[in-house]
This record gives sequence, structure tokens and C-alpha cells, in this order.
Amino acid sequence: MKGLKFYAFALSAGMLLSSCGGSMNNTGKGSLIGAGGGAALGTLIGTLAAGNKGKGAAIGAAVGVAVGTTAGALIGKRMDKAKAAAQQVENAQVETVTDVNGLQAVKVTFDSGILFNTSSSALSSNATASLAKFASTVLNPNKDMNVDIKGYTDNTGWKNSTAAESVQKNINLSLERANSVANYLKQCGVAATQIASVEGLGEANPVADNSTEAGREQNRRVEVYLTASQAMIEAAQAEAGAN
Repeated sequence: MKGLKFYAFALSAGMLLSSCGGSMNNTGKGSLIGAGGGAALGTLIGTLAAGNKGKGAAIGAAVGVAVGTTAGALIGKRMDKAKAAAQQVENAQVETVTDVNGLQAVKVTFDSGILFNTSSSALSSNATASLAKFASTVLNPNKDMNVDIKGYTDNTGWKNSTAAESVQKNINLSLERANSVANYLKQCGVAATQIASVEGLGEANPVADNSTEAGREQNRRVEVYLTASQAMIEAAQAEAGAN
């Protein structure tokens, strides 16, 4: 496994260092990932990262089409703009990730401490304000981007429950919270067809140490992913072919 990790690192590092002095935005990275073999590299990196506290869990749906260099760059440019818009949303933590097709995607994390009261799936006033802006400035202007919503909890057990019951209750709560986010986004004009999936994953895929309060707070979260839909990919390919 160490050898595989080193191979992935060496391959990706070599690609990045060969362009722009190692400093690139999504547009440039989209070009690399869109090139031959890029999708396989993205999948490899995602798989390796999945073993690192769940940060690289599979994102998006495979579309089964090869994406060329120019089309990948066009998609990367769109993701750059979506990321910049998301960074203006209060309470949102935004980063660039890679989807299952090896294309650039955007991950937006909302802290459940901001979104919900303890053990509740009702959105707070802070949450509705942030989600309304997120819908109006990010999702609605990018209707050809798929949206995946994943809810998580920490691993704290429930009173008068067995360990197995607590795990299931955390899954249920995380799904209720993910659905609360999805439903509110739809109230803000986001089309139901744009929301590709809503999942409750409970205490799975922790991003921090559950043995500390600070770590548990980070693990209580809702993640929203923006990925290129098949329609967006096909449009990028058509634009690339016309140029």
C-alpha cells in the first residue's frame, strides 16, 4: 500500500510541477485531469484518500464518458467560479476536491453547530440565512452542476441505548439533518432534479478526533458537493470541439 501511495504522489506531483511552477487554479488542474489517464489518476487519489479519515470518500456519479483536456479545463473554470461564490457565504468552509470522474468539484462544509441545535434537525436562523445565500449565489446560477448532500454526526452515544442503537440513531439524525438542508435549498429555488443524492452517514468518515470536544464539533457537519453533471460534461465537450 505504501508503494501505491508513493506512486500516486509521484505521478500527481510530477504533473503539477510540470506546469505553472506548481501553482494552479482549478482551470489548470482541470486541464491535467481531463487529459488521457487523468480520470484514472483522480480515482486512484480518491481511493487512497478514502483511507484518510474518510476525506476522500467517493464523490458524484460516474458518467462513463472520457473527458478531453480542453473540456476538463472548461469544467475547472466553472468550478473556480462556483468555489469563489461559495467562499462568500457565511459559515461555509470551501475546498476543491476531485470527483469519481477525475474532474474538479467543490466541497462546501457547514458546521452542524451552526446549522442545528443539539439532537435537533430543525435549521437555525443562522443556517437559513447562509443556505439562502448559498442557493441564490452558487446553486441556482449553476443548475447544470449536480448537488450531493451528506450528513454526519460525532460518535457520542445516546442515553439508554446500546452501542448498536446509538450508531443507528446517529445515522437517522444525520439523514434528517441532510434532508433539512436539501428541503430548505429546494424552498430557495434549487430544483429537486439538481440534488443528485441525500445521505445520512452518522458517525462514519470522521475528519477529526472524536476523543476531544473540538474534534467532535468538526465531525458534526453537513457536506454539500458540487460536481459536473453529464449535461455539463457534454456541453463542455461540445464547446471544446467547436474551438
